Amino acid sequence: MEYALKMNDIRKGFGGVPVLKGVDFNVEAGKIHALLGENGAGKTTLMNILGGVIPMDSGSIELFGQPVKIASPAEAQKNKIAFIHQELNVVNDLYVYENMFLGHELRKRGGGIDAAAMIQKTQEVFERMHVTIDPRAMMGDLQASYKQIVEIAKSILMDAKLIIMDEPTTSLTQPEVENVFAIMRNLIKEHGVTIIFISHKLGEVVEFCDYYTVLRNGEMVGTHPIKGENGEVAKQADIARLMVGKSVMDVVVYQPHEIGNVVLSVKDLCIDRRVDHVSFDLHAGEILGITGLLGDGKDELVRGLFGDLAFTSGTIEKNGKVIKYNHPAKAKKAGIGLLPSNRKENAIIKDLTVTENMTIVTLDQYKSGLSLSKAKENRKALEYKEKLNIKVDNLANLITSLSGGNQQKVVLAKWLTAEPDIMILSNPTQGVDVGAKNEIYGVIMELAKSGMGIIVTSGEAQEILKICDRVLVMYHGVLKGELQRDELSEEAIMILSTGGVLD
Repeated sequence: MEYALKMNDIRKGFGGVPVLKGVDFNVEAGKIHALLGENGAGKTTLMNILGGVIPMDSGSIELFGQPVKIASPAEAQKNKIAFIHQELNVVNDLYVYENMFLGHELRKRGGGIDAAAMIQKTQEVFERMHVTIDPRAMMGDLQASYKQIVEIAKSILMDAKLIIMDEPTTSLTQPEVENVFAIMRNLIKEHGVTIIFISHKLGEVVEFCDYYTVLRNGEMVGTHPIKGENGEVAKQADIARLMVGKSVMDVVVYQPHEIGNVVLSVKDLCIDRRVDHVSFDLHAGEILGITGLLGDGKDELVRGLFGDLAFTSGTIEKNGKVIKYNHPAKAKKAGIGLLPSNRKENAIIKDLTVTENMTIVTLDQYKSGLSLSKAKENRKALEYKEKLNIKVDNLANLITSLSGGNQQKVVLAKWLTAEPDIMILSNPTQGVDVGAKNEIYGVIMELAKSGMGIIVTSGEAQEILKICDRVLVMYHGVLKGELQRDELSEEAIMILSTGGVLD
């Protein structure tokens, strides 16, 4: 058996707290190997060491049988390692082709940038991937899923032999996911590429991967094949149990609760051609799901409800009164909060601490004369740290020191401190492990029981089924159907989201 990678006795700590405790991680060449664990288990830290982002405290690394020392991302690239990070690492103000060649631009003989050659090579990679993206498009104009595809395309462009994929499919639809893995399988077959795949979507792990390794609390729990010698496929529930240390897949989070009067009434809302005459009501204590496929208009709809996108026509009533606002600050003042779908671009402020990210929208609560009271801020942050079980050693640490799931909890806490009447949660468990998902679902359920009106947008049918009282399904900007809780099923959601009609 040939190994593409051997990481031996890897140890790493931050501020005296051990994060990796002697991890051994071996990856067979030409395979897709999943690296799994709860948020904070050490997965990303281990891969950041391999990618040259951070140094290890001790241990050794071998690539294709040769010992290597990787002290920077540039050295990782020289060793044919590509790292596709969980959070998009693109420059929105550059063109797509410029992002593809950022740091290793092609030049003409005279030294000038050869834009034509870069555009052509970018187009060739996209054609190999069977995706339609204009190399000349501005990166900031692309939807999140296409930005992720560009990130994947960059690894193909650099002819990587070991590709680390950290939650690369979070914002992709199922057909796009299947296409990406078809591309990766082709790279393995034709070029001997090896892939390390980090994901919380256990369905993808079971369907596409060859092996999986589980980390828990900085230690390796075990490595297993997806298919056993008798052909039996690993069960998602068993993998989740290894990750968390207990059974979590069958946890029931939905609890019957009282649903009150209408708190938000949307009437005939239009946003250009992206949202087409949408009308619905939201009740106090109700968890209303809005789902569909990529490009269905649900993201634009909730951005319009939050004042981030101007609507062309229609009205919004809150508690029976028409409200007008054209800015998120006014939506906040009206008692509406939004947890956006893209943490890095729209939610966290990476240069601020955990506390500062948590209190940023409610700074007026912490005034002491003409200055801010750090003591008040810290008390509020500590309160929500405990309420949401946010794993952080020091609230004064930068938000970027947290795992993706814990960052998501901080963003949720940020809006809960504002005590809104209506909370919009866009992909609330994006990039969150199965254990933390149930914790967030529990928080959402408690908020509903307290009388808050909640809108949840998600492309994951299982998420919708777990927590929603009622679901609206969108198709090409229109509401295609409505399902009560007792009518919910993956099949019904899929039929409506693809333009079909229920019998």
